[in-house]
Amino acid sequence: MGYIDDEVKRLQSIVDSLDGRIKALEKSQIGGPKPKTAEEIRMILIGPPGAGKGTQAPKIKEKFACCHLATGDMLRSQVAKKTTLGREAKKIMDQGGLVSDDIVIGMIKEELENNQECKGGFILDGFPRTVPQAESLDAMLRERNQTLQHAVELQIDDALLVARITGRLVHPASGRTYHSTFNPPKLAMTDDVTGEPLIQRSDDNAEALKKRLATYHKQTAPVVGYYQNTGIWKAIDASQEPGQVWKSLLTIFDNDKAKAKSSGSGILSKLAGRS
Repeated sequence: MGYIDDEVKRLQSIVDSLDGRIKALEKSQIGGPKPKTAEEIRMILIGPPGAGKGTQAPKIKEKFACCHLATGDMLRSQVAKKTTLGREAKKIMDQGGLVSDDIVIGMIKEELENNQECKGGFILDGFPRTVPQAESLDAMLRERNQTLQHAVELQIDDALLVARITGRLVHPASGRTYHSTFNPPKLAMTDDVTGEPLIQRSDDNAEALKKRLATYHKQTAPVVGYYQNTGIWKAIDASQEPGQVWKSLLTIFDNDKAKAKSSGSGILSKLAGRS
């Protein structure tokens, strides 16, 4: 027992010394790079069209100063910038094909490495849509010594979605959305900011939407199951007011922070337990 006590004291002395050095370094770094905070997010938003991903993602982005990676936006950006991945994707899309998982994973990886906004973490929207994609994403993050923290599913009844989406009006240039019943523009079919005409997307009709929802449920169920097994899946009732959905998201983030805080009291408590 005497040897163990001496060893604990020796290790405690080393830890105290290191702690002192860290504090001294932090004090000397005024004006230099700030120590990395725990306020970082790595998450996936899962939800059918119209569930509110486009409403909540900007709020999450603002809170964590992170990047919002929506698959369609990434593809368009890479094609516009004529990157290697963008050129490959354009060739496939021009031929009417689907862009491969490898290309999409490559685009996500490139964003994480080169997009300054991604320093605070990321929100993935529209990917992964299949279990193999989820596995490939996990593998890519492991290479970066990262893991996903949350897979949040915005759940809402299909009938309510049909009512929401069939009245949706869009300003094509900015992506601003209105709703003929729930959020009408000040002037019919006119964007409040620019005065330009609004459009209704051709696939924003009940018939097309029901088909999209059927495909979504078929694709998404296995992905939800995958993240339920990994323990990071959470569900939120997306039929609530957007403000209430946001409160539910904040609860998830706060619970995660509390869990991380109480996950252990460090090396000293472990050593003390052995003495």
